[in-house]
Amino acid sequence: MRWQGRRQSENVEDQRGRSPMGGGGMLGGRGVRVGGFGIGGTLIILLLGLVFGFDPSILLNGGYVDEGPAPRSSTVNPRSMPSAQSGAEGDLANFVSVVLAETEDVWGNIFSQSGRTYEEPVLVLFSDAVQSGCGSASSTMGPFYCPADRKLYIDLSFYRDLRSRMGAPGDFAQAYVVAHEVGHHVQNLLGVSRDVQAAQRQVSQSEANALSVRVELQADCFAGIWAHSMAQKQGVLEDGDIEEALNAASAVGDDRLQKQATGRVTPDSFTHGSSAQRVQWFRRGLDSGSPNSCDTFGNG
Repeated sequence: MRWQGRRQSENVEDQRGRSPMGGGGMLGGRGVRVGGFGIGGTLIILLLGLVFGFDPSILLNGGYVDEGPAPRSSTVNPRSMPSAQSGAEGDLANFVSVVLAETEDVWGNIFSQSGRTYEEPVLVLFSDAVQSGCGSASSTMGPFYCPADRKLYIDLSFYRDLRSRMGAPGDFAQAYVVAHEVGHHVQNLLGVSRDVQAAQRQVSQSEANALSVRVELQADCFAGIWAHSMAQKQGVLEDGDIEEALNAASAVGDDRLQKQATGRVTPDSFTHGSSAQRVQWFRRGLDSGSPNSCDTFGNG
């Protein structure tokens, strides 16, 4: 992806090197949905469950986990991204800022066409741990979106795991991660997240998991819409970019992650979708470029 020299988003908050704010841990207090809590988090949760003996479905059920009390307000300027950075990490920070800017343009246009105003999310860069509007989070959970503060969170070291541990290298694979989390923000703005959470409270665990899968696949489809827009721009995509994104979508399928973590696959516990499903829905958004093609709740 040719991204150098392209507009960077102003909606980036750099908290790298800062200590996380106070507040409760991951398992105490108010309920917060984690359906979009991390592209790579599923694998980590499964491994932790095996090591420490807890039921991974508690965190992978697509419903709610208990978070700590509401965090104190951050004093960090949401637009405190350094204007110039150097080195590999600086390049990554600049890259995700460009990707975020492109998503702003894409979704701003789509919302405008339907007579609405797109409310841009903030992307928070952090190291190791962070205090979000949804409570404390560790980088081991992977990138995530918090609907409470409408922010995306990412520790850039995740991209190393995406490349080496999950077998999904390439800058467009990295861009897919950001576009997917932005997809959760779009769902939040449209009320999809709220409606699904309400429905999950009324059904069994397996049915709640199935709803969570639908949410994640729709976010993949929304990421495909962004990729469609990039493909329409002259001189942005390079050979192999689309394949990198498709490979990333496949790499984070529940079946593949479960197989890696436990040696077996349990479809009833899926909360993000299989590799084939994630590729299918990303490609559907990629091919159509239209949100109308992303009705994962009404289509198979």
